[in-house]
Amino acid sequence: MGKKTSIGGWAYIWGGYEESPIPLKTVVEKLSSIGFDGIEMAAFPPHLEPNTEEKRREVKKLLDNYGLEVSGLAAPFPSPATSKKDDYIDAVKSNLEICSDLGIPKLRVDSVDPPTGIPGGMDYETCFSKIAEVWNSAADICMKDDVKLIWEFEPGFLFNKPGEVVRMVYKVDHPNFSILFDSCHAYMCSVVGARQLGEKETLPSGVVQFAHMLTGKIGHIHLIDSDGTLHDGETSTHAPLGTGLLDFDKIIPAILEAGYTDEWWTIDLCFWPKALDVTEDNKKYLDKLIKKFG
Repeated sequence: MGKKTSIGGWAYIWGGYEESPIPLKTVVEKLSSIGFDGIEMAAFPPHLEPNTEEKRREVKKLLDNYGLEVSGLAAPFPSPATSKKDDYIDAVKSNLEICSDLGIPKLRVDSVDPPTGIPGGMDYETCFSKIAEVWNSAADICMKDDVKLIWEFEPGFLFNKPGEVVRMVYKVDHPNFSILFDSCHAYMCSVVGARQLGEKETLPSGVVQFAHMLTGKIGHIHLIDSDGTLHDGETSTHAPLGTGLLDFDKIIPAILEAGYTDEWWTIDLCFWPKALDVTEDNKKYLDKLIKKFG
């Protein structure tokens, strides 16, 4: 299967662009001109504002005009731990409308709450089980629309230890639920053990071992480097490809050995200052990885 390249659109909304986000049309023009196959859609202002059927048609036409597909959707969700289940499912259904209108195959979720404690007065196991049950139902609903539900673990959110990530995907226990494996987050969670609740858990073989632990459970990937730090003390610093500590000559084979066969390979420059300026260099680096391993 040939590989397709995309990049997260949120990189041009947040971080260095928070005061002046790059318009979606400008982003799309840039991505198309340097050979991306698609964009990973950020359902946040101003790229999808207002989130109406008319606006979604406008975005779809823009993407079609520039020959870009959409590899996945990142969208707002309430906490799967503390919100009412019906409210969470309503959010899933609302975001599935975006997936349907834009032809998006994957919907991203996270655990929302920070890893500073168990929210809502629950004990650990009650919280863990509630999230798993909510995501199981969400995965079932997504499956009916032929959309994969993918969970992106990261230091900024609850349940970010390698063992917790593995345990959660098996606890959800649904064929339509899998892991979004971000190389940078994987490093911060498995090597640094950043922002883990309670006793720190790291892995002797780091990201490579983490990928192997998730064999058969990786449904999407974000490829980006890490300098071993946190952005604003919250989540992983997403350093441009080739500028950090990650050994992709070992990480990519591990991801493939873990059974990742999907066509999409996605770059994530979330919060990187002036991400648009380094987008082309990151695309060239990704192309080299695909040529070598794809």
